[in-house]
Amino acid sequence: MPNAARTVLGLDASTQSLSAILLDSATGEILWNRSLAYRDDPRLLGFGFEHDTMVIPPREPGEAEQPPRLFIAALDAIFSDMKAAGVDTSTIAAINTSGQQHGHVYLSVKARTTFASLREPGSAESSLLDVIGDSFAYGGAPIWKTANTTAEASHIRAGVGGKAAIIERTGSDIPLRFAATVHRKVALRYPIAYAETCHIVQISSLVPAILAGDCTIPIDFGNACGTGIMNYRERAWDEVVLKAVAGDLPGGPAMLKWKLPPIAHPLATVGTLAAYFQRKYGLPADCRIIAGSGDNPQSKVLASGDLLSLGTSFVYMISSPDGGVDAAGTANAMYDGLGRPFNFGCRTNGALAWDRLRLRHGLGAKDYAACDASLANTPAGSRIRFWHPDAESFPVVGANSEPVRVDDGPADFVNDFSAVVDSSLGLVYRYGMKIAGAGANVGREAVSVCGGPSTSPGIMRRIAAIWSRPAIQAGQAGAALGAAVAAAVALVPETAPAERDALAEKLRGAIFAGKAVIEPDAALVQAYHAPGGYLDRLETEFEKLRKVS
Repeated sequence: MPNAARTVLGLDASTQSLSAILLDSATGEILWNRSLAYRDDPRLLGFGFEHDTMVIPPREPGEAEQPPRLFIAALDAIFSDMKAAGVDTSTIAAINTSGQQHGHVYLSVKARTTFASLREPGSAESSLLDVIGDSFAYGGAPIWKTANTTAEASHIRAGVGGKAAIIERTGSDIPLRFAATVHRKVALRYPIAYAETCHIVQISSLVPAILAGDCTIPIDFGNACGTGIMNYRERAWDEVVLKAVAGDLPGGPAMLKWKLPPIAHPLATVGTLAAYFQRKYGLPADCRIIAGSGDNPQSKVLASGDLLSLGTSFVYMISSPDGGVDAAGTANAMYDGLGRPFNFGCRTNGALAWDRLRLRHGLGAKDYAACDASLANTPAGSRIRFWHPDAESFPVVGANSEPVRVDDGPADFVNDFSAVVDSSLGLVYRYGMKIAGAGANVGREAVSVCGGPSTSPGIMRRIAAIWSRPAIQAGQAGAALGAAVAAAVALVPETAPAERDALAEKLRGAIFAGKAVIEPDAALVQAYHAPGGYLDRLETEFEKLRKVS
């Protein structure tokens, strides 16, 4: 087991922030935590993203990219804050990363040299941006909100042999946000950038590549699922899918495969710390860099069972011990940061959409008091309204620039917010129940809920009622913390799987000790679940909306 004196660091590079959690690797005690909001931290301004959408102004509808240099600057900033806080960084035994799933960057040929220079002690005299900021063949980092790849997704699906064939191979029906569709889009639209790309790196791998000073490190097989190119069962790049993606591109499938990283277990050690971080921030030379994974896989580390993550997007993660895939294509099959299989549905319009709804009504993006008042003053399930400012992926529907109000209540914030909360959560639940095997735990095992909105008692009461089961209020226990827990587990030798499992369960127990468990209110359950009640009416109205979108 890891020495109790050693600590582990979990990092999460999300759409809105870079977060860090320092954890005692034996007890699960959180020793330090910090989150840098990109739109609020003055060190992270000026990179060209829109503050309401967090993306670079799109060149066409559905394009969603963030500036890759932003992640580099944020990494330097958070280590600076750690040093300024007096954190004893010399005890950090391992660093593990989470990155927004599907987000990725295109590195040029010079990246090998610039990243490797971080292993030189003299690099610490400069900033990370000065050393590696000019390493990109393409100026944007396409992210999970991508929705302009319909043609590319259709081409790939057909090339593999249709929906059933691609689900059987990859565990997913090639959603628009998956990286494979964007690789094809970039290659066709920006052939020079594609030709100059030597390494395609997921954001979850970009951070450990910087930490290790090595842009050739592997991607874990959990986040490789989110590319749409990995064979789910073989955990290797799928030759048939590669041909479908790149058969008619310059260099063909062999060239695309050459640009992709090798695949490793999410707990694998992929390097040790570059001299830059040793000299500048006092971390030890033997600090392990763990492969890392996507934000959804790392969040799932924290749950023994199902998990509802209320982040920028909403993700419902359903344990799948047998490694089965959803043949209907409603869900995406994946592995978590410990290597455990699960299925999930990902709703694009999550917490960020709720922020934007507040702004539409003239409130502050973080005016949570108004939200709590809305939920308290509007009966659960009394309004049916939809708002999808971005094209929705789960369940699929086109974007709506204006809220769609089915009821005749006032068009004010009180009614809009409570109704959109109900429809957002109700649709995730209703269509989540269509995922193969999803209904097995209804009424029995608690669902863990993490992310900012989980701190709201009103939202948690509605979740417990909609899911008709106890809801554990995990609060901000998200991807950074999951990455830290996985880092601690990675310190245990892989030859001791039982010890790894025991440590993971011990750390979960310590982290969630004392967390509130909200029991479902019988009256609210009836309001949502009664035949002809809210959930039935919600699905009926949503299907009407889909037909006209």
